[in-house]
Amino acid sequence: MPALYSRVGNVVCVAQEEHRTTTVEQGRFCFARCSCGWRGPARRARSQARTDAAAHTGAVG
Repeated sequence: MPALYSRVGNVVCVAQEEHRTTTVEQGRFCFARCSCGWRGPARRARSQARTDAAAHTGAVG
């Protein structure tokens, strides 16, 4: 069974059954992180980090 890969920004994701995203806070910033290794940009607004995560999983747009 061949592995499927996709590129998100400069991170290569290995296809998985499900992407699990979380938000992580570091100081004044928050960013989205996924079980595939993807990490979104640092944001000041938690809502924007959640939007980044949703866009990564394909739930938005």
